[in-house]
Amino acid sequence: MRLMIFLLLALIPLRALAQTTDAALLVADQLYITRDRTLVAAGNVEAFQNGVRLRAAEIRYDQDTGGLTIEGPITITEGEDTVILADAAELDADMRNGILRGARLVLNQQLQLAAAQIDRVDGRYNQLYKTAVTSCRVCDDGTPPLWQIRAKRVVYDSLEQQLYFDEAQFRIGRVPVFWLPRLRLPGPTVERSTGFLVPSVRTTSNLGIGLKIPYFVKLSEKRDVTLTPYLSSSTKTLELRYRQAYRSGRIEINGALTRDDLLADETRGYLFGRGLFALPRDFNLYFSIETVSDDGYLETYGYSDADRLRSELTISRARRDEYIRASFYNFKSLRDDEDNDTVPTLVLDGEYERRFFPQALGGEIRTSLVAHSHNRISDLAIDSDDADDIVDGRDVARLNAQVDWLRSFVMPGGLRTDTRLGFAFNTFNISQDDTSLTDPSEITPYGAISLRYPLSKTTLRGVNHVLEPVIQLSWTGGSRLDIPNEESTLVEFDQGNLLSLSRFPRADRRERGGMAAIGLGWSRFDPSGWDAQLSVGQVFREDRDADFTTTSGLNGLSSDFLIAGQIGSGEGIILTGRSLFENDLTLSKGELRGDYGFRRGRIGGSYVWLEEDLQEDRASEVSEFTLDGSYKVNSFWTASANWRYDVSSDRAATAGLGLRYENECVTLDLRVKRSYATSTSVEPSTDFGFNVGLRGFSADTGTERYVRSCSN
Repeated sequence: MRLMIFLLLALIPLRALAQTTDAALLVADQLYITRDRTLVAAGNVEAFQNGVRLRAAEIRYDQDTGGLTIEGPITITEGEDTVILADAAELDADMRNGILRGARLVLNQQLQLAAAQIDRVDGRYNQLYKTAVTSCRVCDDGTPPLWQIRAKRVVYDSLEQQLYFDEAQFRIGRVPVFWLPRLRLPGPTVERSTGFLVPSVRTTSNLGIGLKIPYFVKLSEKRDVTLTPYLSSSTKTLELRYRQAYRSGRIEINGALTRDDLLADETRGYLFGRGLFALPRDFNLYFSIETVSDDGYLETYGYSDADRLRSELTISRARRDEYIRASFYNFKSLRDDEDNDTVPTLVLDGEYERRFFPQALGGEIRTSLVAHSHNRISDLAIDSDDADDIVDGRDVARLNAQVDWLRSFVMPGGLRTDTRLGFAFNTFNISQDDTSLTDPSEITPYGAISLRYPLSKTTLRGVNHVLEPVIQLSWTGGSRLDIPNEESTLVEFDQGNLLSLSRFPRADRRERGGMAAIGLGWSRFDPSGWDAQLSVGQVFREDRDADFTTTSGLNGLSSDFLIAGQIGSGEGIILTGRSLFENDLTLSKGELRGDYGFRRGRIGGSYVWLEEDLQEDRASEVSEFTLDGSYKVNSFWTASANWRYDVSSDRAATAGLGLRYENECVTLDLRVKRSYATSTSVEPSTDFGFNVGLRGFSADTGTERYVRSCSN
């Protein structure tokens, strides 16, 4: 019969009890007192004291010394993250001090510290002697773990969650790799701790073999910085990442400084920063900083593949019936064919939108005000290049005000009518341009009515079909001002703007005259997972619009024929496509994306085809394939690849391979990337990267792990 006895009555004397605030509890199969007044608890013994749970075969309590002699196997559990296993132990009554022999300390069910002896001090420190540390599976057949750290002594501070090593030796299998007289590592539950992070190796054809050794500094609970020296035969680089959290926001800054052989005697570098803050009255502040010393730096060092940099400061607020935004942008182009002096670099942009719901009129009144300006560095008022239709120094500012009334009706039989009436006021200020009006203005009225007739059918198998034909008649008055087209140079015609009154992306342009748009949407919803959507449409207009490019599909009296769709199996297959066909069914623009996910991985690809169009600065057609995917070879190995091929020039643009190994104690990443692009600032290069991560130290990654088996 199992016995339950409170130690405050028998096991712990009153003088010992006076020093503890928590009641102690003992559970055992047998309890008796020997002739020498030693209290013995034997058989499935469990003791609870000060949040510590102890399980053992036998506990002997000496009332004279107040000590516990414990026979194993012993298990001591502290909280949720610390477990000590031992063969024998001698502890004080509250189990905060003492010696454990043949012991093993397990942290966070992951990191194992096996030692000949563990000394417990004040319940906070555990001193381990002749210790082997690993997070790998340890087998009983004598096979060494994949990696381990051997040390003469290890001190584990349970309060600070830190591990301190004396005379540490890192081994792979049985082979010693390096030795350190002192070493400190964070415990498994530590999220941020000052110290070195896992180094990585990067090899490129331009920079040679290099080593990155990151050092993390915890400045406070809300701030940290990571310094990463990157050294190779061709470069000396110091990378930096700074992060700080505030009560109402956060910032992160990344940057680097470099001296290399590629640009001798020059200091190269970059700085990227991001920040987001919540302001009073529901406003949000966002900022970003992007700057670089030269055009080829980011691509050469693998920091970014962006070819245009954007710095931004935005204040915004979004409410149910109101939206406010004010933004400042600074752009810098890294493209060979763009001159930062003659492209807009400084941009101011703001908007205000408000909705009202008048009971007398019904429907919704929507008002908006948009302000925009962009400036060029150049101050030339004429075009210095006859082949370029953009004046080098032209600066433009505009103000657009708009009022709309929108109302919808559902008629008997299910016909839905959407009505829209409104007008817009636009005024412009154009400077440093001798070919344009200085301050043109206009008032533009417009209206539209749309008719939809959705039809639905459900089959006996539960498949639901929805068919919705739609037609829109619209009119926009006035004539276009004689102003340069600076913002609406690239127009996309798709299912999202089929029923728009203007398909120009910005307010400096608006379609005019009478128009009609027709479309048909079909959706299929299958309980078995095979869903599909299809949209077709075409636009007819009263007059041609010369500002639409040829490949926009909108430059004629009738637009190109739009067809777009998606199909998904519900089990990993997704196909998405969109195309424009001319009246003779000749393809003018097309894109297709397909993805297939299966149990061991996924594969995806896309194809894009665009006709040549000088109005869109495209001197030759674009025809490009991309492929990407990953495959889980087994529980531990995952392979990945990506490839981009330029069909027009008959050559690869980029290619990459990756191989990842991951188990319960280690993560290995190997990647190879080849860039074939050539420019005045970037040469074709091959980039090799190798990273090793040891699990068990600092916070877990949260990814799935597979534990290796000890079976042969």
